[in-house]
Amino acid sequence: MIKIEKLEKYFTTEEYKTIALNKISFEVKEGEFVSIMGPSGSGKSTLLNILGMLDDANGGSFIFNDQEVIKYNERKRASLRKHNIGFVFQSFNLIDQLTVFENVELALIYTGIKKSERKEKVNEVLKRMQIMHRRNHFPQQLSGGQQQRVAIARAVVNNPKLILADEPTGNLDSKTGNEVMDLLTELNNQGSTIVMVTHSEHDAKYSNRIIRMLDGEKVTENMLVNH
Repeated sequence: MIKIEKLEKYFTTEEYKTIALNKISFEVKEGEFVSIMGPSGSGKSTLLNILGMLDDANGGSFIFNDQEVIKYNERKRASLRKHNIGFVFQSFNLIDQLTVFENVELALIYTGIKKSERKEKVNEVLKRMQIMHRRNHFPQQLSGGQQQRVAIARAVVNNPKLILADEPTGNLDSKTGNEVMDLLTELNNQGSTIVMVTHSEHDAKYSNRIIRMLDGEKVTENMLVNH
């Protein structure tokens, strides 16, 4: 599904060139659950932003579903992203003025699905995430774990090929964090491909494979024996 080869990302000012990704290469096959780990500043979030087509690279190759994304402009990347990728963030990124139902529905409005179909899809995913009883509540009326369930519902309502998770348990207590990781594992078992950035060794153990980064480079890659 994803093939990255010698991917480069750097930021330049008049005096300095800061390398965020230094010719990194790896693949993610369909149905995998991959964790990306490394200290702050190692390039994890930069890499996730490029995988999510929220940012572009300066060099190398990024193939997503047999399409070379590097040469695409923002409009073409946005179209590909909208139909193929769901995002789960540490900070939930829910809109406070919208209800749970409306927050999840928003992901479908962008893709132009008609209202009756949107309602059906949203109700279905809220039941699946066990948050249906909160459909008319606002984010501030929910616990952190409930907010993350809503965020995951929003990420998967459009049946994306790829889920990108950035520190999905970072703002949660350990019990709620485990529930969220169980939820992601369940989605993976049902066929979703997941790439997760995490600082947590505990969370990383839920995945099939761990890629460790340092200074913008891949330093190790390990399959997990418990899978």
